[in-house]
Amino acid sequence: MRGALPGVNHFVAPLLYSFQMAREDLAKYTEGLTTEQIWATPHGFGSVGFHLRHIAGSTDRLMTYVQGGQLSDAQMAVLKAEKEPGATREMLLAGLNTAFEKAEAITRALDPAHLTDPRGVGRKQLPATVIGLLVHIAEHTQRHVGQAISAAKLARLSN
Repeated sequence: MRGALPGVNHFVAPLLYSFQMAREDLAKYTEGLTTEQIWATPHGFGSVGFHLRHIAGSTDRLMTYVQGGQLSDAQMAVLKAEKEPGATREMLLAGLNTAFEKAEAITRALDPAHLTDPRGVGRKQLPATVIGLLVHIAEHTQRHVGQAISAAKLARLSN
């Protein structure tokens, strides 16, 4: 309910809105958290840090499939390191923003005539389409934003 984005196709705009909301919510709900709290796993929940890294990494990986590519060794290494603690809130938010900016540029450059083009996902080449992947990125991002907010609230209560 934010209005049209100038120069953005209406079918891909929801992904960009999702990124806007994710940036806002994650900045708000992680404000003031220590690095220890960022990496806390109260009650076995995934840490805030994991969710921030996972949102950034999964966005990058899924956008690779949107472009018709396959994952690189570097992307696989990032995936394997998502739960490794240590990065600060600022570092994690910066990484998230970088992933979103790259995805936004790719999304803005998409030709709407190719939104229904087929795409294969992963080693098994699971069937998808460009628009299907964009929708999945938006919903996956919001799912992990909610989990990160819950983890942040729990981390605050644990200290």
